[in-house]
Amino acid sequence: MTLTVASSQAAGQARPTGNEGGPRARTPAVLLKFDPNVMHHGGLGAIRSLGRMGVAVYAVQEAALAPAAYSRYVRARVRWRPADLPADEVIAGLARLSERIGRQAVLIPTDDAGAIFLAEDGGPLRDRFLFADPPPALPRQLAAKYSLHQLCAELGVPSPEAALPSSWPEASAFASACGFPLISKLASPWRSSGKQRSTAIIGDRAELHAAWRAAQESAAGLMLQEFIPAGADADWFFHAYCGADAMCRPACTGIKDRSYPAHAGLTSFGRWAPNGPLRADMMGLLARLGYRGIADLDLRLDARDGQYKLLDFNPRLGAQFRLFTDEAGLDVVRAAYLDLTGQAVTGGGARAGRTFAVENYDPLSAVSYWRRGELRPRAWLASMREVDEAAWFARDDLVPFGLMCVRMGWRMATRPLARGHRPAAGGSGTQPEVRPGRARPTGQRSAGGPG
Repeated sequence: MTLTVASSQAAGQARPTGNEGGPRARTPAVLLKFDPNVMHHGGLGAIRSLGRMGVAVYAVQEAALAPAAYSRYVRARVRWRPADLPADEVIAGLARLSERIGRQAVLIPTDDAGAIFLAEDGGPLRDRFLFADPPPALPRQLAAKYSLHQLCAELGVPSPEAALPSSWPEASAFASACGFPLISKLASPWRSSGKQRSTAIIGDRAELHAAWRAAQESAAGLMLQEFIPAGADADWFFHAYCGADAMCRPACTGIKDRSYPAHAGLTSFGRWAPNGPLRADMMGLLARLGYRGIADLDLRLDARDGQYKLLDFNPRLGAQFRLFTDEAGLDVVRAAYLDLTGQAVTGGGARAGRTFAVENYDPLSAVSYWRRGELRPRAWLASMREVDEAAWFARDDLVPFGLMCVRMGWRMATRPLARGHRPAAGGSGTQPEVRPGRARPTGQRSAGGPG
């Protein structure tokens, strides 16, 4: 397998970072991306977080004009689509990338598929890369929606009622027992072709039948879940990094004020909200599981019984992880980097009330909440004026924001033709292709960055 390198500067030895007085950032980092979603803002957050430390960041991207690939903090763009390849070819591709980097590098997965691959098949790469070491079968068990439900039942962790129907009569029977609305989820979302939403609210039997028929054409499968009524301050998330010493630092809780789609999607506006009991419960769960690495958990407070119900466990960074950036600039990605490179994970004070918004999705989300009578335009405008961290816009790194705007404009213009399918990513096939990024090879950067 060959590896094309456009510039020796892009893939050579690590350069001085200029921040030797603070955390050592001499070890490069590779952000591994399987999910063919060019609008993944979590990966951009990781690029900026590490790049502002002075880390040489190699970003795996699937398309020539992926917005995150043009961050000023990317040392090299690795155009590649590993999701299409068998495990042995992914291992071979990463080994070739390691040879071009020229030294051991930190390896951080940005999606479920990457986390599962590293846990189950990453053993041969441990002499080349530094990455988390959870129990091999655990990331798949947590990321798969129904096996998570089963695990919650075994451990006594509150979660919604759920079923993995194998036939239409079984799906119909579950709906009759739970009533509408209910939630449909792709049981193995990392196996999706991108034609279906990972999570959707099903309002009636006709919508359920349509979801069931679509699932028959997908390798991801369909899980049905009880709908827990939404309410003010009901949707919570928990982000943490569990290091080799089994300690969780940082470990933070927040509230999902708005999501896209409404009440059943990714966080489009969230805030840091300390919740001691919930934090302690989730840290206890991670300890019982023997979990290692970055984790992102979603929960909903069920007003009917006062319990927090675990909805999802993502064994990787959550797209809104930059919300939880403390006074010293520490977040879960920096914690992973420090821990994996043998450095102390120390942070500063919490910044409760800090807010995060996703500029391309929150306006769409706000319209949906307004139509439901749950949000007034004036309240939305007021919340946007208080944003502390944006997913795309950063004064020190404007190009990704501009490319995002172009892509969103094109997506909206061509939506009638796309029939709801995710646009083809245009990856480069089996061979990772390394091209120089915009990051300066030398010079000092702020360890904290904006926000």
